[in-house]
Amino acid sequence: MSGQYLIEASNVKKYFPIKSGLLNRVVGQVKAIDDVSFGIRAGETFGLVGESGCGKSTLARVLLNLKQATAGEIKFEGRNIQEVGSGELRKLREEMQIIFQDPFGSLNPRFLVRDLIGEPLKVHRRMTAKEIDDRVVELMELVGLDASRRNRYPHEFSGGQRQRIGIARAIALNPKFIVADEAVSALDVSVQSQVLNLMVKLQKELGLTYLFIAHGLNVVRHISDRVGVMYLGKMVEVGPTEELFAKPLHPYTSVLLSAIPQPTTERKKDRIILEGDVPSPANPPSGCRFHPRCPFAQDRCKTEEPKLRVIIDERQAACHYPLQS
Repeated sequence: MSGQYLIEASNVKKYFPIKSGLLNRVVGQVKAIDDVSFGIRAGETFGLVGESGCGKSTLARVLLNLKQATAGEIKFEGRNIQEVGSGELRKLREEMQIIFQDPFGSLNPRFLVRDLIGEPLKVHRRMTAKEIDDRVVELMELVGLDASRRNRYPHEFSGGQRQRIGIARAIALNPKFIVADEAVSALDVSVQSQVLNLMVKLQKELGLTYLFIAHGLNVVRHISDRVGVMYLGKMVEVGPTEELFAKPLHPYTSVLLSAIPQPTTERKKDRIILEGDVPSPANPPSGCRFHPRCPFAQDRCKTEEPKLRVIIDERQAACHYPLQS
């Protein structure tokens, strides 16, 4: 990869040990992330999608250095974040923030909203109480909240408003990179749209870079410049959003696209139904991990693991027989 990326992952792995018995012996490994490489450019939104358990959230936490990678390298602005000292790591925390999925559980119910939003400022900045309060007012207005309500508790706000509080907290330190981990999945559809529009607005105004994680492709289409599709710890396709939607290269991407609800009943017959369950990451299939469920699998797929490679222009896929290539 080149230096054009704000953050880039190279051959990243994250394995969790499986322990058993009285002696707590390691008897296996859960391969949550297995040799993933990709980059996110400054100022763009990179959408990351896949079924539950595919490794999306684990990958996000490894990128933020909240979890240590088992192998591989992660660079932020060209620096390997796994090799920085404690002082640099503290500074790095200011540059990289996260918006959590649950706007109810991610906010301490015993804190006033002003304290929730102002906490990062107390930890990372030398500011007076007045300066912090002024900044909290500014942040609340920036995310569309009534700043006069800053002395209230989270339970006095709706779900969408609580997520705006979480966003205000995330941007308090003027970060460059934000992970939005299923940030709208717990919200009603109409509220989802409002929060997504807010994120787009803040990105333009503050020059933010997003990693936007979601279960399905229907949400990421409206906010992402590029999309990465994960399956069982592997990145199976990466490409510009509209091109990926128009012509998916990997069969799994095609399956996800077919599951998006359509406004008419005409395309129901195009829905691709997968056979079987998602394999265990503790015992993934040989060859292509998707081959036991792939409607296009051939003998080669069962024994030879496909590598993520450039198929055309900026489009990558990990498939021996990519669709429409």
